Amino acid sequence: MLKTIFILIVTIIVVPFVAIQFDQPLSALQIQMLQHSGLLMLGVALTCFVVSELTNNCSQVDKLWSITPILYTWLFAYESDWSPRLVLMAVLATIWGVRLTYNFGRRGAYKLKFWEGHEDYRWDVLRKKPFLQNRFTWTIFNLGFISLYQNTLIWLFTLPAVMAFQADSQQLTIGDYILAIVYLGFVAIETIADQQQWNYQNEKHRRMNVGEPLGEYYGKGFVHSGLWKHVRHPNYASEQSIWVTFFLFSIVATGRYLNWSVTGALLLMLLFQGSADFSESISSEKYEGYKDYIKKTPRFLPKLFARSLLLLLSA
Repeated sequence: MLKTIFILIVTIIVVPFVAIQFDQPLSALQIQMLQHSGLLMLGVALTCFVVSELTNNCSQVDKLWSITPILYTWLFAYESDWSPRLVLMAVLATIWGVRLTYNFGRRGAYKLKFWEGHEDYRWDVLRKKPFLQNRFTWTIFNLGFISLYQNTLIWLFTLPAVMAFQADSQQLTIGDYILAIVYLGFVAIETIADQQQWNYQNEKHRRMNVGEPLGEYYGKGFVHSGLWKHVRHPNYASEQSIWVTFFLFSIVATGRYLNWSVTGALLLMLLFQGSADFSESISSEKYEGYKDYIKKTPRFLPKLFARSLLLLLSA
């Protein structure tokens, strides 16, 4: 866990610095976009920290994960004087955000008293780690990683919209439309994956609550059919793909295949790698058949797709 955090921190410092040194200078309006959205992000991060400390519920960032990107992208669209490309990107981010907010909300994340609600079980597991059991250490971890780092990451993976505004023309192209379709496709896949997870866990717990036999299928304890039969984390894979696609809008707009706004997508992939490691370590201890599931099922990419990608890269 500490290794993952170290890599994430190094990446968030080094990648933007190196990329900006070799990229085209930002315009005054782009700098304004970064300043305004950055201040908003800091305000959100500090609020999350204070509320989580007062309530002992560290899922404040989780509750806003799907909401703040909507705010950032519409802020960028507004400050661009409603650039068609940035409006399209804001609409796509809104579709993603509304769906993810609904999915998190039905698990009990949101209450009338906004500081209450469901807390992700992984935070409680982390609290019990020896190096985080000290109250002071946990507070520093909460401030530095949970509140500040995660909110910074959320802000960073929306910044391709700022880079996309650097283009000479803001008129939509065929590339923008293709990316929009791809983006919506990944949102659809993530929706299906989340629904399959929801259906499985609901039925498993219903049977447990009424004393019905779980049978072999629900007795495994974890979803392993549908999309989950082909990859262990179809929802994680889709989430990463969504924001990589979002970054590709900056390439279509500028024609530059590498720019500083790639930082958010890179960090998100690193975060999900660490998150998957952590989740799977918990599941392996909790469910007897999970280690065998890991051996047989790829993590993010289906076997056929992974083989095709390897062949393409080696060509």
